[in-house]
Amino acid sequence: MRSPSEVGAEAAPLVRPLPADTFCPQSRRRFVLIAAILASALGFIDGSILAIATPAIRVDLGASFAEAQWISNAYALTLSALILVGGAAGDRFGLRHAFVAGIALFIAASLACAVAPNPPMLIAFRAIQGIGAAIMVPGSLAIIAMAYPKKERGRAIGIWAAASALTTALGPVLGGVVLSAFGDGIWRVIFAVNLPLGLVSIYLLLAKVPADAPTEKRSLDLGGAALATLAFGALAYGLTSMSAEGEGQMSGPSIAAGAVLLIVFIVFERRQREPMIDLSLFRVGAFAGANVATFFLYFALSANLFYLPMLLIAGWGLSAAEVGFIFLPLSVLIALLSGPVGQWSDRIGPRFPIASGSLVVAVAFAGLALLAYAGIHSFWWGVFPLMALMGLGMALVVSPLSTAVMTAVEDKDTGAASGINNAVSRIGGLIAVAAMGSLAAWVYAAALNSGAASGIPGFGEPAPDVDAARLAASDAAFAAVALVTALLCLLSAIVAWTTVSGERLPWPRGSEAPQR
Repeated sequence: MRSPSEVGAEAAPLVRPLPADTFCPQSRRRFVLIAAILASALGFIDGSILAIATPAIRVDLGASFAEAQWISNAYALTLSALILVGGAAGDRFGLRHAFVAGIALFIAASLACAVAPNPPMLIAFRAIQGIGAAIMVPGSLAIIAMAYPKKERGRAIGIWAAASALTTALGPVLGGVVLSAFGDGIWRVIFAVNLPLGLVSIYLLLAKVPADAPTEKRSLDLGGAALATLAFGALAYGLTSMSAEGEGQMSGPSIAAGAVLLIVFIVFERRQREPMIDLSLFRVGAFAGANVATFFLYFALSANLFYLPMLLIAGWGLSAAEVGFIFLPLSVLIALLSGPVGQWSDRIGPRFPIASGSLVVAVAFAGLALLAYAGIHSFWWGVFPLMALMGLGMALVVSPLSTAVMTAVEDKDTGAASGINNAVSRIGGLIAVAAMGSLAAWVYAAALNSGAASGIPGFGEPAPDVDAARLAASDAAFAAVALVTALLCLLSAIVAWTTVSGERLPWPRGSEAPQR
């Protein structure tokens, strides 16, 4: 699942600025911006609404808990493993051509998702959708950076970011209303709506935007991409199968195979002339620390944004329309505060904003754990304020984290650094959905068995009915997930405080500061 905070996290992915006048005349730049906004909306709307629609998909298709995890993970797997290759494709084949190809593949896979007859087919089409997104996502902002001259680029990127935040905020709200009004089967429209948005974007790019020439014959490192896909796929499968009935025996071998493949991937990348990931960057302590903090933080964020809607809809019995509002404070606060927080980070250094923001997110997730553990089923007075607090924490983190990553490396490596950080955030989400699902399933089963013997709730009294026991077990399962993720956010704060610079850094090392 693609999280709303990635609006800010993608503020500088694999950007390849060129003299704007050599690519796109001024009269046509607005078409580039509109096309990039529409393409970004595809992924943001698709990812955020899917979290709300997962309970409906499970009911309509009869999907198991593990299959629901893979409906999210199949997309995250191919996107995270291939996103750096997708960025290189723009250099090799021309940015416009690669961007259009990514959009076309994404909407074709979306249509296939809309008519998927069963969970395995939906999972397969979601994986193909992730391949399209891996080409589309890097191109969205890169084509803006290439089309606009430096003095206008900051304003154009600001418009793109604001529009992306708006679609991320409103998408789940509108999707929830539609799901509540028309029933579970309407989830297919979520994927079908990508067709008109994608076609308009492709039309603008082909009819209004001139083609750019490839800038370099870069290797796409398909071998590295295949190894990364197999490694993270095996790890995710092993973690997911721990909670899947009848597949637990596969978890150990799958995790071991994933670990071995990950080592093979690292060795392979070290020997490549043009590797997908420049592993030497991780020798820089500040860069490595920023990425560890990113992994912990986005692991926590993705786990909660995936499992909380399922608890609220399937467990607490809230409507999808109501639950759609949980994404609103996150998106709005990031959109409103990222600019001022970025300026603050420039003045004092990124360490304090990242550490303090991570602590705020930890407090919010700990609050969610306490609510669930205590069985307090209050959405507007409990969950929603805590989601707003979490949004405030993420708003403190997003921009300074990008700053920390970009300033930790030399100027020539900033594109690679931002691409790696983007991939790390997505890998964190992939592993989170798989690992926390196993934890939730284990706690749920333990709580349900305990309730059958001693009563849930009631301190030793018989459970009043099966539904009450299941609700209490669901609360306990989510409380465990929220507590673990709160601890990971605390670790993120500690890592950031001990590794990220606490001093104002020159931008970029003696030249003028970048426009926000």
